[in-house]
Amino acid sequence: MNKPTNFARSIFLLLLFVSFIMVAAVLKLTSSFFIPLTVAVLLSFVFYPFVKRMNSVHIPWIIGILIIVFIAMISFFVVGNLLVASLKTILSTYPKYETRFLGLYEFLAQTFKLPFDENSSLFANLWSSLGVRTTVQNWAISLSNYMISGAKVILMIALFVIFLLIELRGMHSKVKTAFKEEGTSRKLMFIATKIIAEVTRYISIKFTISLITGVLVFLSTSVIKMDFPIIWGFLAFILNFIPNFGSIISWLVTTMFALLQFYPQWGYAIYVAAAVLAINMILGNIVEPRWAGSDLGISPFIILVGLSLWGWMWGFIGMILSVPLLVIIKIICENIEFLKPIAVLLGNGSDRSKKRRTHIPFFNKKNHAAGTETAVQETDA
Repeated sequence: MNKPTNFARSIFLLLLFVSFIMVAAVLKLTSSFFIPLTVAVLLSFVFYPFVKRMNSVHIPWIIGILIIVFIAMISFFVVGNLLVASLKTILSTYPKYETRFLGLYEFLAQTFKLPFDENSSLFANLWSSLGVRTTVQNWAISLSNYMISGAKVILMIALFVIFLLIELRGMHSKVKTAFKEEGTSRKLMFIATKIIAEVTRYISIKFTISLITGVLVFLSTSVIKMDFPIIWGFLAFILNFIPNFGSIISWLVTTMFALLQFYPQWGYAIYVAAAVLAINMILGNIVEPRWAGSDLGISPFIILVGLSLWGWMWGFIGMILSVPLLVIIKIICENIEFLKPIAVLLGNGSDRSKKRRTHIPFFNKKNHAAGTETAVQETDA
């Protein structure tokens, strides 16, 4: 007699896959809402320990939140002003590079059989031969729309951060009220705590390493009087948040501009290429792994897939957010029984079951020891 086949698991996996496709489509269509919300949630995870520390020295909770948000916004606007000043400098010095750009385009035109008029400027050649007019017009419209909506997005993120940090303070009591069973509420608090700890740790280390990278690239390019060092430092800083590929792109762009500026003086260009490569290699492959203590336990292939997926859904911002979001998904799957196989598939096969005490910010002092002990036991399990 044939054994009856159980299709429940297969149907569940099929439904899970279909749900994943639907969620990805919804996130792409609603990116204008979910991108600011996701950025605000991750920033709240990072800001929470600082607000809690200020509250411990008798600074009111809401005042601490406003101080942190104010400092973050001032830092953002200072960096924005520096970039705008650098872009103005680029526009003012463009005639210096007109001849070199024109020579480069002449080489490309001869190689790829493109029309070229040596009596016309670079823009005239591009305008007439490559259909740049439509591209430039569309880009200008998109940029103007982006700049208009930028202030609204920043304000939205700031409001999300403020109110979410207010909510986080009373999260423990809300969870206990919503879930009467002590085991369930403690499990949820453990998951939330671990997510905050891991994401805060990743973003803090990544931000510090990226900042050091940007400063060192800025200093390295300033030493030889390379034009626009602030731009190359900022580029190294922001692209370092994209795992694996960001530092490569930063190195290529900086090196190509060094070749453009210093040609035929190859020594300076070689120096820039070697300096930026050494900075990225030392900080990214030696300092960061030692500082972090261990990797995030996520498969490099999954990180690559995540970069592609979140980049498709949310563009450049999605690529920056991909790793923290993968960390959150993996932690959730690790602590829900029927999703544990997904956590294993997301992992890199390394043993991450070592005991590591996690600070539980939502627990009060009375429950802190019991909650931590339970968290460690659940991690080992």
